[in-house]
Amino acid sequence: MPPEPNPAPLIAAARKRRELTRAKAIQALRELDRTGAPVSFEGIARRAGISRSWLYGQPDIRAEIERLRDTTRRSPSPQIPAAERSSDASLHARLEAALERNRQLVEENQSLRRQLAHVLGDQRASTRAGAGGQL
Repeated sequence: MPPEPNPAPLIAAARKRRELTRAKAIQALRELDRTGAPVSFEGIARRAGISRSWLYGQPDIRAEIERLRDTTRRSPSPQIPAAERSSDASLHARLEAALERNRQLVEENQSLRRQLAHVLGDQRASTRAGAGGQL
């Protein structure tokens, strides 16, 4: 009777192939998200060199693909790469700067209105003084 084959090397090879495939899928997913390209099962499968059916069978990867795909579809403009997205602190600083600029413009506008009112008042007074002397 021949000796039974040892399945351990086959199991180890299958595990290694699965881990490599997962790593390629996750890398492709991150690259598409980072560049702002549309995320889809086909795009990730093509970029990673793996099958779409394998992706559908991975619950965690599938959920992430669907989440990113839905996010991309909801946005009216192309997805902005992650590295180029504004942080909350940056957006807050820009908002504060815009509000400060608005305050400055309101003050300047009020000052100009006061100056205009004085000039028009002086102009009216000088017109009346000139007309009053001729009557």
